[in-house]
Amino acid sequence: MPRQTNGNQFVLCVSNRGFPASLLVRRIYRTKPDPSAARRGLVRVIDESGEDYLYPKKLFVAVELPKEAGRAFRAAG
Repeated sequence: MPRQTNGNQFVLCVSNRGFPASLLVRRIYRTKPDPSAARRGLVRVIDESGEDYLYPKKLFVAVELPKEAGRAFRAAG
């Protein structure tokens, strides 16, 4: 589901149903590959602290970012 750009994968949060304290709608998150979680309908999302957590895939859509945006994400975190 997540798209890969320069080694990073990004998703856009489209719903935070069930996770209002953890996810911000319309925020772009980096992800980590997790084939086992993907088979269960989950995606591993990296939050602002650098920690990663599993969430249902249906809360996100994959996005492709321009190279400059990918660099900005890497520099920030």
